Amino acid sequence: MKITGDELRKKWIEFFKKRGHTPISSASLIPENDPTVLFTTAGMHPLVPYLLGQPHPAGKRLCDAQKCVRTGDIDEVGDATHCTFFEMLGNWSLGDYFKTEMVPWSYEFLTQELGLDPDRLAVTVFEGDSDCPRDEETAALWEKCGIKKENIFYLGKKHNWWGPAGQTGPCGPDTEMFFDTGKPKCGKDCSPACDCGKYVEVWNDVFMQFNKTASGTFEPLKQKNVDTGMGLERALMNMQGLKSVYDTDVFMPIVEKIKELSGADTSDAEALRAVRVVADHIRTATFIIGDERGVTPSNVDQGYILRRLLRRAIRFGGAIGLKSRDYSAVAAVVVDKYKDVYPELDAARAKIVAEIDEEYDRFSRTLENGMKEFEKLCKFLQSDIIPGKSAFRLYDTYGFPLEMTVELAKERGFKVDIDGFNARFEEHKNLSHAGAEQRFKGGLADTGELTARLHTATHLMHRALKQVLNDDSVNQRGSNITPERLRFDFSFGRAMTPEEIKAVEDKVNAAIAADVPVTCEEMTVDEAKAAGAVGLFASKYGEKVKVYTMGEYSKEICGGPHAARTGELGHFRIVKEQSSSAGVRRIKAVLE
Repeated sequence: MKITGDELRKKWIEFFKKRGHTPISSASLIPENDPTVLFTTAGMHPLVPYLLGQPHPAGKRLCDAQKCVRTGDIDEVGDATHCTFFEMLGNWSLGDYFKTEMVPWSYEFLTQELGLDPDRLAVTVFEGDSDCPRDEETAALWEKCGIKKENIFYLGKKHNWWGPAGQTGPCGPDTEMFFDTGKPKCGKDCSPACDCGKYVEVWNDVFMQFNKTASGTFEPLKQKNVDTGMGLERALMNMQGLKSVYDTDVFMPIVEKIKELSGADTSDAEALRAVRVVADHIRTATFIIGDERGVTPSNVDQGYILRRLLRRAIRFGGAIGLKSRDYSAVAAVVVDKYKDVYPELDAARAKIVAEIDEEYDRFSRTLENGMKEFEKLCKFLQSDIIPGKSAFRLYDTYGFPLEMTVELAKERGFKVDIDGFNARFEEHKNLSHAGAEQRFKGGLADTGELTARLHTATHLMHRALKQVLNDDSVNQRGSNITPERLRFDFSFGRAMTPEEIKAVEDKVNAAIAADVPVTCEEMTVDEAKAAGAVGLFASKYGEKVKVYTMGEYSKEICGGPHAARTGELGHFRIVKEQSSSAGVRRIKAVLE
C-alpha cells in the first residue's frame, strides 16, 4: 500500500480514536522532569507519572505521534533504516485493556489499515527466565490472529523485555513486530534478533505487568499498562515498498534539495551516505532548535549533541560540495515539510536559519585553528608517525575526524597511530558513559519526596524570576531534577546580579514560609491561559491539562510530581547562576 507520512499519522490517530483513545499532543523534545535522558527518546517518557498511577486528564486510553531523538546509533546513520530524529506513533492503556485487546488490534492495523501481507510478518515474544514466565499467552494470541507458528520467535530479556529504566520500577515483557524484506536467511538460526537485514522492526507492544523491587524480585503491578511504539519512518519504508527510509516522502524533499545544492552523484556509495547523513542531521537539528523548549549549540548537554550533529553534517556535506548557507537552506525545506503538523517549526524559522548559519561560521574558525595546530604538530614530530593521543586531540578539540587527519598526514609523508587513537577514543567513550550513568543515577520516574519538593520549588522560582527580572520573556527552557538538586534553564540575555539572585531566593522562601496548599485542577488549554497559568501551550485545542496552583505564588501547567504544601520544602538556596547557551541562563539550587 502506497501511503504518505501525513496519511499514516492520520490513520493511526483515527484507528485508536475509534477504539476509545484520546489523541494527545506531542510533548517537547526536551524532557521537563526526567533526569535520565537529554531528549525525549520514546512516546512513554512524558507519560511516566501516569504509567505509575497518576490519573491522566485525558483518561485511561491515549494515542499520539511523539517527536523523538536518539543518538546512540549515530555512526549507523546513512544506512537504510537509522535516523537520529523520528516520529513515534504510540497508544497507551493506563490500567485499562491488556494483551487480549492489544495483540488483535496490532494485527488488524498492520494487515487491514496498512495492507501488509500477513505472510511477511514475523513477531517475537518473551521466552521466559527464572524471574518471569514464558509469554505463551501473547504467542497464542498472535497465532489465533493468523501469524504462522514458524514466524513466532521466542527471545530473551535482551530483545523482548522493557525496563525498569532505573534499578527499580515498572517493567514487563514486550512483543515486537517485524516485516520480512525478502532477503535470504543468513543461516539456520536467522531470526528478528539478527542484524542481517532480513527483518525490519515496525512496532513494539510493551506489557508493563511487573514491578522490580530493590531486592531484585519481580512483583505483579497493581496497575497493568500497555505502551506501544511504531516508528513512522520505518513503517513508511515497508508500506511504500522502498529499500531505505531516505526514499520515503518525509525525506525525499530534503534529499532532493541536498542533491540540487551539492550536485552529488548518489550512485556513488560514499556520496549517497553523505547525502543521507546531512538529511538526517539537519532534520534533527531543525527540530531541536525549533522545539517549544528549543536549545542552541553549546558545549554542554542538549546543546553539545546539537553541535555534534551540525558539525557532523557540515563535515559530510563538505565532502559532496555543500557550502556555508546551504545547510540552513536544507533546514528551510524541513520546516516546509513539517510546519502543518508541528507549527512551532514555522514560528522558529528565522531562529533555526540563524543558529545553523552561526554554527557553520564557528566551525569554520575551529577548523582553521585546527589546521594551524596540525601544521605545528607535523613540524615538531620526532618520527614519521603522528601519535594516537595527538590525533585524538585534533578530533576532540578541533573536530577533525580521524580520516581527515590520516589524509592530511599522508600528503605530508606521515602515518597515524590509529590503534592509539582508537584506544583514546574508547577511553573517552567509557568515561563519558560512566559520567552519564552517575549524572543520571536518579533514574526515570524518580518521583520520591525529595524530587517532588525540588520540582515544586522550580515553579516558585520560575515565577520569582519573572517578577525580579521584570521580563515577560523569561521562560523555562529546560529542567533537570535529581533528589540532590534542581537545575533550571531560562531565557534571559545576561548574568543575574548578586542582588537579583538574593531577591529570587527571598521570594521563594517567602512562598515556602506561607505554607500554602499545592492544588491541582484539570482544564482545557484555553481555560488555563485565561486563568493566567504559565506553561507551554502547544497542546491541541480542547485538550485537557493539569494546572498546579500555589496560592498567589505560582500557577503553572505541569504533569510532574509535587509536594502537598509549600511549607514542606524547607529552605531554598541558589548554588550557581551561569550561562547555558546563547540567550539562556542556568540556575542550580538546593533545598536545605
